[in-house]
Amino acid sequence: MSEPQRRSHPPLVFGGITEDEAWASTPITLRDRVHFRTERELPLGEFRQALPAGVTVTLDEGEGLYRVDGDAGTAATLSALVKNWCAVHGHRTIGLRAESGVRRRAPRDLPPQFLADLCRHYGPVSLKRLQRNMSTIRLHIPDNDDVVQQVSEWVLKAVAQYDETKGVPFGAFLATQLSKWVHDLGRAAFGRTATDTENKQQKAIAAFVTEHQRRPTERELAELLGQSVAVLRKNAQSVATLNGLRNLQSLDGVPDGADHLLPDTAQAPDEILGEAEQTLLSHALTAACAPDVTARPDQRAGQPNVLGWVTWYLTTWGGQTKTQLSADLGTSVRNMNVHADRAERVLKDRLLELAG
Repeated sequence: MSEPQRRSHPPLVFGGITEDEAWASTPITLRDRVHFRTERELPLGEFRQALPAGVTVTLDEGEGLYRVDGDAGTAATLSALVKNWCAVHGHRTIGLRAESGVRRRAPRDLPPQFLADLCRHYGPVSLKRLQRNMSTIRLHIPDNDDVVQQVSEWVLKAVAQYDETKGVPFGAFLATQLSKWVHDLGRAAFGRTATDTENKQQKAIAAFVTEHQRRPTERELAELLGQSVAVLRKNAQSVATLNGLRNLQSLDGVPDGADHLLPDTAQAPDEILGEAEQTLLSHALTAACAPDVTARPDQRAGQPNVLGWVTWYLTTWGGQTKTQLSADLGTSVRNMNVHADRAERVLKDRLLELAG
């Protein structure tokens, strides 16, 4: 019996250059990198001018993460430069860390026409592949234009990370990375542990439904996940809480900043006033989680502050310590404090409005 013939595809050509030729002309190299975030957006032009020649600065707007890349062996120097410049110019860095031996290429080093044609090709291909993930993406990036922009950035990110020496075609590498980055959107917004738990449960349920044409029972799902029923129930509660927090902004149903007028007691009985106060309290709780409307979506303040709300609530009323919560959520106490302080400030401001 003869073996089935493998279909061969002609090499993709962009800008008159095949992919293999372009990757070979701009190989991936070892770099040192400094990652960090800031509370406020940096003036990139001014920041770049303050760094040595050959050092590149990029901003991942999806993650709000700055990356400063330099030659191998310069990680400590770059880290000190970034800290000093930000301190002098009044920018507080968050999570700054240096990393050595990062294998990357600068997309701008590729032939310009090749890069432009490659992005025009893989942009629509990526959007097509992400159709099944679009409901997840729209939880974080609701605007169509912003989705297209984010996918374009992911294509460039894949170009920077792609190592042609591994023998994997760029298209296959990109597809794998897209799935990872979509999952990272949930991790960034809602915490690593809860999001991973939700993802595992969804995959197990989908696989069971495909095989048996019905949803699994609680015991069957526990067996699929290799967990006890008690652990499954605990994790299911975490997932339910996560889904509830995703919809937290829809609770009050009133645009942020709108006036809330309470009638005086001569106009309404105590029962109506009580309901009105409960509405304002709900609005205050919601506002503590809502993003800052004055901040850009890629900035920390422009993201829903779910981690801060959960940290504040569970440590204030839930009887948990930050150490316990840190272990459950898979994040640092310092990171929780930053988010919780922001939530507490907003909540206090709104409660003062209620008291007034």
